[in-house]
Amino acid sequence: MGKPTDLVQGTLDFLILKAVELEPKHGWGVARRIQQVSGDVLKVPQGSLYPALYRLEKQGWLVAQVGPTETGRQVKFYSLTSAGRAHLRSEIDAWERLSGAINLAIRAI
Repeated sequence: MGKPTDLVQGTLDFLILKAVELEPKHGWGVARRIQQVSGDVLKVPQGSLYPALYRLEKQGWLVAQVGPTETGRQVKFYSLTSAGRAHLRSEIDAWERLSGAINLAIRAI
């Protein structure tokens, strides 16, 4: 059985898009946000995070701009494109249908 921090395949992309929905974030900020909102249950390793960010950027769902962090270091800040926002909405709908069906099945079985 997997550890509680293992992510269901495909959910990392979804969580990244959700993490940058309201404001641009740099990679470490994305990982920190996912960890914070999950109550420290979901921890995204850099070896998974950065390939996912590059993949989402290549798919046209994220765009990156270089800017300074709070400490003045220049990094990429990721934000949603309009295509990314539409994809996120469809992913949220699909997740709600799937998780609702799983919850129904768990209660009924």
